[in-house]
Amino acid sequence: MRALAAGQKGKEYRMIRPSVARKAGARRHAARAINISEVAAAAGVSVATVSRALQKPQLVATRTRALVQRAVKRLGYTPNAQARMLRTARSNVVVALVPDIANPFFAEVIRGIEQVAHQTGYSVLLGDTQYDRKREQAYADLLATKQADGLITLLPHIPRTAPGVVAPIVNACEYVKDPSIASVYIDNVAAAREATAFLLTLGHRSIAFVTGPMSSPICVDRSDGYKAALRTAGLKRDPRLMVAGDFSFESGVRAFESLSSGKHKLTAVFCSNDEMAIGVIRAAKARGLRVPEDISVVGFDDIRFARYSDPPLTTIAQPKDELGREAMKMLIEILTDRDVRPRKRILPTQLVVRGSTAPLRPPKS
Repeated sequence: MRALAAGQKGKEYRMIRPSVARKAGARRHAARAINISEVAAAAGVSVATVSRALQKPQLVATRTRALVQRAVKRLGYTPNAQARMLRTARSNVVVALVPDIANPFFAEVIRGIEQVAHQTGYSVLLGDTQYDRKREQAYADLLATKQADGLITLLPHIPRTAPGVVAPIVNACEYVKDPSIASVYIDNVAAAREATAFLLTLGHRSIAFVTGPMSSPICVDRSDGYKAALRTAGLKRDPRLMVAGDFSFESGVRAFESLSSGKHKLTAVFCSNDEMAIGVIRAAKARGLRVPEDISVVGFDDIRFARYSDPPLTTIAQPKDELGREAMKMLIEILTDRDVRPRKRILPTQLVVRGSTAPLRPPKS
């Protein structure tokens, strides 16, 4: 439609419908970057509250957090991560170091870490060190360059940080004696003693033990638990019944083959993790033995595969998900308040009895 204004003949004007004007305004609004002040105004809260709701939502009331989230979504606000990092010297990234991500135990711990990290506005950078100290150090060095705020390690030791760098570190799964390092773990001695004692109550006396790498403190502790249970039962430990493994299925197979080559007759095997226990079951069956009729097998960890092995595996269940969640909570505590005192927390374990164990059968006459 055309309209001629008085005194301006020859000039052409276009009448624009209100709905079209609103859409055009919305496009211009979307084309520019929305700032945090606009989000605060839309939500009816302060800029500081918006910042907390986005970076540390656990510190903001549920109703307020919902108001902020709705405003963010409606306005299409995207936080400037680089600007925030420069302003706060925070990356909101944490590094989680694992020795072998192919191990399903570590995968479940990482899931717990990731759950809490996501809820609190952090991203997790997974570092699969593959037992390589150089790879481990490369990830730890991210703390010195401010590319990561903190470190959760599932390793049996604490990686070195650059000189002068005070890095928030939490150790999960392994026990670290250093009082300055926060740790969450289980009582491996007590758990291994319980597993061995259970086999003893079933009447087994010739019980082999497949250890993990003895460079790891948890493997030393599980070995000590096995020995303690035998001592309590008044049994002398036979060193020939202890064989080292490396936590893999294959090392469980090799361990059983080594044990079976001796002259001693086994009736039960306790393994330092589930993968090796499943390897032992496979090797026993390959030799024509029945599990648990001829030999009982106990594992450690209660990975998902344990309940689906044939037969389902009796094992010590670790609270894997909770180990990860608690480690991330500890790290957030330290990041929030650098003066907080590092905590040591022991989580409970549980013996889960399934089909791989049975009472000792009396010898055939």
